[in-house]
Amino acid sequence: MGKATGFLEFERVGERYQPVKERLGHYREFVAVLDDAEAGRQAARCMDCGIPFCNTGCPVHNVIPDFNDLVYRQDWRSALTVLHGTNNFPEFTGRVCPAPCEAACTLGINAQPVGIKSLERAIVEKGWSEGWIGPQPAARATGKKVAVVGSGPAGLAAAQQLARAGHAVTVFEKNEQPGGLLRYGIPDFKLEQRVIDRRLGQLAAEGVQFQCNTLVSAEPLDDGIANAARRTVLPQTLLADFDAVILAGGAEVPRDLPVAGRELDGIHFALELLIAQNRQVGGGDANPIDAKGRHVVVIGGGDTGSDCVGTANRHGAASVTQLELMAMPPEQEDKPLTWPYWPVKLRTSSSHEEGCERDFAVMTKAFVGEDGRVTALRAVRLDWRDGRPVEVPGSEFELKADLVFLAMGFTHPAAAVLSGLGVTRDARGNAEAATDGGRAYRTNVDKVFAAGDMRRGQSLVVWAIREGRQCAREVDAFLMGYSELPR
Repeated sequence: MGKATGFLEFERVGERYQPVKERLGHYREFVAVLDDAEAGRQAARCMDCGIPFCNTGCPVHNVIPDFNDLVYRQDWRSALTVLHGTNNFPEFTGRVCPAPCEAACTLGINAQPVGIKSLERAIVEKGWSEGWIGPQPAARATGKKVAVVGSGPAGLAAAQQLARAGHAVTVFEKNEQPGGLLRYGIPDFKLEQRVIDRRLGQLAAEGVQFQCNTLVSAEPLDDGIANAARRTVLPQTLLADFDAVILAGGAEVPRDLPVAGRELDGIHFALELLIAQNRQVGGGDANPIDAKGRHVVVIGGGDTGSDCVGTANRHGAASVTQLELMAMPPEQEDKPLTWPYWPVKLRTSSSHEEGCERDFAVMTKAFVGEDGRVTALRAVRLDWRDGRPVEVPGSEFELKADLVFLAMGFTHPAAAVLSGLGVTRDARGNAEAATDGGRAYRTNVDKVFAAGDMRRGQSLVVWAIREGRQCAREVDAFLMGYSELPR
């Protein structure tokens, strides 16, 4: 612990945002990194709380009190070492993780928690700016080859750990550049692609090979993206060519809304907007979906829906409305009841602050259109009783909608690679693999492992990193008989 009375002396130091009018004119990041003095005051608030619940609140178990103390003492390089000891990509989590560690902070019981997420980002950005982050190639090669399918956070974490253990790692990515949904699903105003690219450069220097535009599947993929350069590799080919295979793709199958009028033009899954926009920002073709001057409705109240809100606002939408099926949560949680667990409470994102009407306990009943295109949606209000929704009589209403984005979550990963390998799926359609015992992260198919959303379903970036790291250790032990990789 740095300053014994810091939590009494200092208020939480918030990151500074660029004004709304300015940031709506671009797709770059708009949140300023804490400077050294601000970070020092933030870190000084960390308490000597005996049991650091923040550690267990964090899925990768970051050693948070230790790096807080080091930042307070301005020993940034040691703080970076501590942070990288548990997290391969703190620049990702420091931007897009919802920070369950802060929900578990002891100071948060009766005050604002320590801004752990902002400190994480400050530490890693200091590391990049000072040139402290470089490749860490293995001292010797093992002669073993590992294939990683999917280049999102789980796949990248597994690839980096295994490369540092001396294995020859090849990452297969169906899109034209690596990064998975880090690159194609999260808008640049939250995570710029340059941030991904500099870390990929480190992985490449450590020996990780990337084969992009390569679909591992037993079936053709129709994702609506014209890509003449994409080639297909049969899953069985990986079994023949590699000593181990890790399935680390995302949970990409979106939840649909099968109501009357669903076939109308102008109704899109959220990723249709977000992927196309990221491609445009990255120098690709223009986004075929244009929200400028249109009345936009986003169905779904999570992060993906929020990303649609921010993107539509940058397009210049006439209005943006976000609908949520669940009742409006309380603005403040009951801390004695929920702490140190993740609380259900109203969360307002930076995208909401840029302009958005939010409506809760609303169920869409039908879409209305003219000349084959959506013009409105019909909905009804709900009364949630004992966890069950009941339609409120006479509450039907119609909402103008020129564009509708369905952001209701994802059900399971694409099944083609799983079926091609004969991998058993669980009841939700994910690859079936436990996380403990003698076969941790191993599927029913010999030498095939699964991690991240492919195994657990839709989840957080920080959970993907944790599973990628843990899976890498299990693969290393499988190949070598033991592993010195951290779990």
